[in-house]
Amino acid sequence: MAFLSQLLHPPKNEQQLFDRAKILAGFRVGELAKKAEMPIPRDLKHNKGWVGILLERCLGAMASNKPEQDFPALGIELKTIPINAYGKPLENTFVCMASLTGNIGITWDRSYIRHKLSRVLWIPVEGERTIPLIYRRIGFPLLWSPNTTEEDMLRRDWEELVELIVFGYVKHITASHGTVLQLRPKASNSKVLTEGIGEEGEPILTLPRGFYLKKNFTALLLERYFLISNFSNKACV
Repeated sequence: MAFLSQLLHPPKNEQQLFDRAKILAGFRVGELAKKAEMPIPRDLKHNKGWVGILLERCLGAMASNKPEQDFPALGIELKTIPINAYGKPLENTFVCMASLTGNIGITWDRSYIRHKLSRVLWIPVEGERTIPLIYRRIGFPLLWSPNTTEEDMLRRDWEELVELIVFGYVKHITASHGTVLQLRPKASNSKVLTEGIGEEGEPILTLPRGFYLKKNFTALLLERYFLISNFSNKACV
């Protein structure tokens, strides 16, 4: 895998990034981790973002604590998506944290989540728990921007969820809200709290929330762009 030494510097353009991602397709997680000199966790229960970090490193993303896209110079976000043997997503996909205050006047066009989803490099990864992490294969990538229909669906859900936040109903938001976009708690434990707005407009402390793409949305993306009948035969080779 001498080629990987050529991949660790930042990609110069979108095509180079996509070409690198295609090169990684078919390799196993353990092979890439060894070449990237990253220790492999026993499982992903307490290391959910580890595979994404591994692929970021292999593709040349510059580590940053700033709230920006993984490849800011290219305007591209990297998202891994664990799939089963039939190419179906195994879980919802985290997009970004949600602001629970200061949302009055913010529109979809100016929102951070729209910025994050404007251009996404999707990389499917085998995710079934019966497959040891080191043996899970990397799938063929997809470079995606929302089409008009997809963006309309995302916008409508975002507007509904943000309206609930603004009017103080954040604690009443459940998984049933939103057709393709979901808001749910995201914190390391229940003691991690952030500022929000209560039903009377008063300041409250509540669990941080994150925006997630629902599995039904990402499943449609994979089906549409890969024409899946058996993902394990088409996208992981």
